[in-house]
Amino acid sequence: MGIADDAVEIRARGWRTLAALHGHIEAALERELQGGHGLSVVEFTVLDALSRQEGWHMRMSQLARAAALSSSATTRLVNRLEDRGLLTRIICADDRRGIYTELTPAGRELLETARPTHHDVLERALDEAREQPELAPLVDALHALEAVPTHA
Repeated sequence: MGIADDAVEIRARGWRTLAALHGHIEAALERELQGGHGLSVVEFTVLDALSRQEGWHMRMSQLARAAALSSSATTRLVNRLEDRGLLTRIICADDRRGIYTELTPAGRELLETARPTHHDVLERALDEAREQPELAPLVDALHALEAVPTHA
């Protein structure tokens, strides 16, 4: 195996480690958010992304990027959340072709009750992952990000 092959294998191992950590965290979050709040991880992600925006709304394309979904999957998800009364769609005043998705009061309330669960499960899942030698360096890197200032 040459140097280039070694680099490919190191990247592939890193990707597998990241995927393993993601899977571990997502499974724990899915179980607790679904059981305690009737929300999937991606539904929580959408509500959370909307809550972090000025006016609690985003264009559908922005929401798709925030949730890492295709536009059609985002539309289906928004339809389900709208049917549950957690968000609504509004026409953009500046561009009549643009549609915003906005949190409803019920969506904000559900998100606020689900956030502590999300936080606790994430913390617990990272602590569990930290005990696995292959995942520990990645968990440490995530914790190091907490010290990095964010730019708004």
